Amino acid sequence: MVTTSYLDRLLDPLTDAFTPTMALALLELRADTELEAHIGELRRKANDGTLTPAEDAEYKNFVEAVDLISIMQAKARRFLAKQSA
Repeated sequence: MVTTSYLDRLLDPLTDAFTPTMALALLELRADTELEAHIGELRRKANDGTLTPAEDAEYKNFVEAVDLISIMQAKARRFLAKQSA
């Protein structure tokens, strides 16, 4: 990552607590089918411009959560790469 976000930097200390098992669990983290369907519906409504204010807030929270998970998964991949080197 060329530009390090504030969130990425804030989460750096968590990598000290990584174990191979924990890192692999982070990489396998996925939404269940019910949640995927719900998020898909919110995504469709967002694209159509038909989200209610409550749905908009929920969708924004989802996007923020995905950002957090993505950062942690990138850290997990780097951790595992260092472990196998």
